[in-house]
Amino acid sequence: MARSAVADGIDVAAATPHVREDYPTSAAEMEVAVDELRQALAAEGVALDVRPGGEIAFDRLRVLGAEELSRFGLAGNPSCLLLEFPYYGWPLELDTRLFELRAKGFLVVLAHPERNSEVQAAPDRLGRLVDHGALVQLTSASLDGRLGRTSRRTAFRLLELGLAHLIASDAHAPDVRAQGMEAAVEAVGGGPLGRWLTAEVPACILTGDPIPARPARRRYRFRKAR
Repeated sequence: MARSAVADGIDVAAATPHVREDYPTSAAEMEVAVDELRQALAAEGVALDVRPGGEIAFDRLRVLGAEELSRFGLAGNPSCLLLEFPYYGWPLELDTRLFELRAKGFLVVLAHPERNSEVQAAPDRLGRLVDHGALVQLTSASLDGRLGRTSRRTAFRLLELGLAHLIASDAHAPDVRAQGMEAAVEAVGGGPLGRWLTAEVPACILTGDPIPARPARRRYRFRKAR
């Protein structure tokens, strides 16, 4: 996976193991595993900078304290959390939980909402969450069509609405959902938007700097999936 990431033009990757009831990963386990992986990559000469992190389910927010959440900070940024958006339904406490996290100083990134049935039915529903400071992360396989027409259509609609801020591979294993970042950039037409989604916004998450403004709005010509 690391070698394929480098071949796909990726320099830095965030380790985002699932943190949920069926995968009760602790911050300590994640940190040890990331350290071991970094050592292994260095020994093999693989030039991929792996940072810590976690993909946190909403139900875990009730049991994880602020310190533990900070240790799961996306790409090592203790003030940024990646939350796994459910595939079905709209969590009743979603707005409340996001408000609480913002009040504690966390920037929230919502992972793959384009795969959620409620968002697919009404993509503009995410607008309220974005207005209150949440960022939306699309999966590369949604943009290039590997996750089906509905996810792809919803992903592009979120881009058109200005409700998407970055792209991630969401790669799970060498044979499960390849990286596909280059294909995703090609799908959105490359250029300023592609750089903003895959380089500029992620770089600010790494450093904790303010998110830059999206490139000037114009009609992007999104390319068809291969």
